[in-house]
Amino acid sequence: MRMLLIAQPDVDKGSAAVVSGDMAKTVQATIELIQPEATYFAPVRGRRTFIAVFDLDDPAQLPKIQEPLFRMGAVVEIVPAMNLEDLQRGLAAIGG
Repeated sequence: MRMLLIAQPDVDKGSAAVVSGDMAKTVQATIELIQPEATYFAPVRGRRTFIAVFDLDDPAQLPKIQEPLFRMGAVVEIVPAMNLEDLQRGLAAIGG
């Protein structure tokens, strides 16, 4: 299932992770693990934000994906997401 990952590290722990190199390592490892179709990095509401769209085959992967981000004090959201084709099929299924 296509998922949207949004991770926002704690400002202080994130800054320490940037200085130590852990931020780059964690982001790279996460990208290698989830093989996203898209990734974005942006300041959102004044916080570093990592956004990725990826396919989740097995919910048992969630701890492996989330735990390294939690170590940076990140708020992590992983939610189902649709592209335009998915939305159109879903709306057609309900007669919309």
